[in-house]
Amino acid sequence: MLNRIVAAPVQAVARETPVERAALLSEKLGRSIWLKREDLQPVFSFKLRGAYARMARLSDSERAHGVVAASAGNHAQGVALAASRLGIQATVVMPRTTPAIKVEAVRRLGATVILHGDGYDAAQARAHAECGDLGATFIHPFDDPDVIAGQGTVALELLRQMTVTPDAVFVPVGGGGLLAGVAAAVKAISPKTRVVGVEPAGAASFAAALAAGGPVDIGPVNLFADGVAVRKVGEWPYRIAAGLVDEMIAVSVDEICAAVHDVFLDTRAVIEPAGALAVAGIRRYLENGGCGEHLVAINSGANISLERMAHVIERAEIGAGREILFTATIPEQPGSFLRFCRALGRQELTEFNYRYSSMNQAHVFVGLRLEKGRSHRQDLYQRLFAAGFEVLDLTDNELARDHLRHMVGGRCPAGDQEQLYRFRFPERPGALEEFLTQLKGRWSISLFHYRNHGAAYGRVLAGFLVPATDQAAFQDFLDAAGYPWESVCDPALDRFLGPLPGPVVQAGVSTL
Repeated sequence: MLNRIVAAPVQAVARETPVERAALLSEKLGRSIWLKREDLQPVFSFKLRGAYARMARLSDSERAHGVVAASAGNHAQGVALAASRLGIQATVVMPRTTPAIKVEAVRRLGATVILHGDGYDAAQARAHAECGDLGATFIHPFDDPDVIAGQGTVALELLRQMTVTPDAVFVPVGGGGLLAGVAAAVKAISPKTRVVGVEPAGAASFAAALAAGGPVDIGPVNLFADGVAVRKVGEWPYRIAAGLVDEMIAVSVDEICAAVHDVFLDTRAVIEPAGALAVAGIRRYLENGGCGEHLVAINSGANISLERMAHVIERAEIGAGREILFTATIPEQPGSFLRFCRALGRQELTEFNYRYSSMNQAHVFVGLRLEKGRSHRQDLYQRLFAAGFEVLDLTDNELARDHLRHMVGGRCPAGDQEQLYRFRFPERPGALEEFLTQLKGRWSISLFHYRNHGAAYGRVLAGFLVPATDQAAFQDFLDAAGYPWESVCDPALDRFLGPLPGPVVQAGVSTL
């Protein structure tokens, strides 16, 4: 396979991407972490290497009949670019669910796009049918020795570029083409270098193949890292890589998001979830006691949509162990809200959700960024418990991370007195405590929602129960508090947060 990799003519289409030392990540992890920047390719992915290597070997007759591929993203763009360089007509079948930005990228490269089916399997079946109708050649995304050879040139480059011998190379794994090519090259040239494959925990098809002694269909897979969401690895990749891979690692969605963030801090590049797998794998490898000083991660791609970025941002801090989530029960007594904030200490809040719903107790949803990391959360919880607050940790609760944090709310039983305001809080520890200190428990807080968005000021929505006789005094408090504010009157808020229908509860409303 090494001779085939060396002979793969990828220079005609692919850039020789750099290998860069990730200074910040190296400092955090105490090792030298290197990034092979395949996200810098013309189509922002390594996939064009394998596509071109395969298509360059087509005969004149095969070229005349064109090529067909099935893909939802990176392989499609690689085939389209390679076809344009070789003067070959390309048809790419993409699932109807493919984001428009990827469809248009393939069309701009000159390929004919057919949208068919709701997933890859249906698209692939249509692609094979197109091959029969056109007499075209199907270009497989990973299960082809020439495609594997093209992907293996990534390893040739990084071994040549590095001034030190890498102790381990971490490879994102979907169908296994990149892993097979990299493993074949690394073990032939630098046999002492470990090859570590990294998969999403919900799509670990190569690990399943190793356990079963051959490729197996693992059923529905997690689609978050869509570039590696493969149910069954290829026969050729398995045949080549099974005896060469030293270790397989599976990482969670949160760990992948944290890796996207890590790469951004070092490079200011935004890579896709599949492209961040290798960096996430390095973190897990070291947490598991992995050895080696010089560790290389292949950043395989950067085709990410803005919609996916929103999810990544939401989960990155948790995945890196910098943010914790929990719910606390607070008695509905004067000053208990302020007492709770003081028990927290001067921590950096990332989120705070509260909605008044009971005369006896309140449940708040809290996100905190801990400077010393997640390992210190038990110290915080013990401090809160000692202060009289019941705490339930939600950091590792998938349901809470995906849904609950956005659903804390309801209607206030004393809604006729409720007034809603928007504030701007400076993004610094203690801002909420200072605000509550000035409030002095004079009015009930009926609603509070805050989320740190990384700006200089945090946006806060707060509700207060203010009797008509206290309106002037409350206005004086707003003016003196020192935080920019505006009154909120919105039909949408009335519909979801307005008073409960029926008799209004007037008595027994206590103050936090």
